[in-house]
Amino acid sequence: MRNLPAFTLAGYDKGRGKLVQALWFAVMNTVFMAWFCPAGLRVALLRAFGAKIGDGVLIRHRVRILWPWKLTVGDHTWIGEGAWLLNLEPVTIGAHVCLSQEAMLCTGSHDHRAADFRYRNAPITVADGAWIAARATVLAGVSVGSQSVVAAGTVLHKDLPDLTLHTADGRRPVQEPV
Repeated sequence: MRNLPAFTLAGYDKGRGKLVQALWFAVMNTVFMAWFCPAGLRVALLRAFGAKIGDGVLIRHRVRILWPWKLTVGDHTWIGEGAWLLNLEPVTIGAHVCLSQEAMLCTGSHDHRAADFRYRNAPITVADGAWIAARATVLAGVSVGSQSVVAAGTVLHKDLPDLTLHTADGRRPVQEPV
């Protein structure tokens, strides 16, 4: 039986103090996610809070990022409107990656076998050239291979090799462009 009141944050490191966390939440919810915030300012704000962001990165509005200091993004990557990076642990996104609208990268989970429902978090890596399509979800501890595709609306719970398409009905090689 679950004993949810026994849950604690023991062993979890948010990476910054409460003041920085509160400041980030204020900035994220008032400026960063707003439609009127220029994409370049979003990148600058993330860098100011410790994210490592490459050149030519485009971040659309309504993007939520839990902890910028646990985020690395390569050059010329796009993060689409409404994407959610629930990065309790590090998220590393390569170059020329497309995270489409409302895609979710979730590094957090719980140990369903433990009565206290303790955290069971793990980092996520998305390699160069990958595409996480609209409303796709990548779960904790998963690596997405180079040039791979996580199809729209699917959930990826284990590593995806390079050049592989993950769909609701299985995996197959990504076809070369015509």
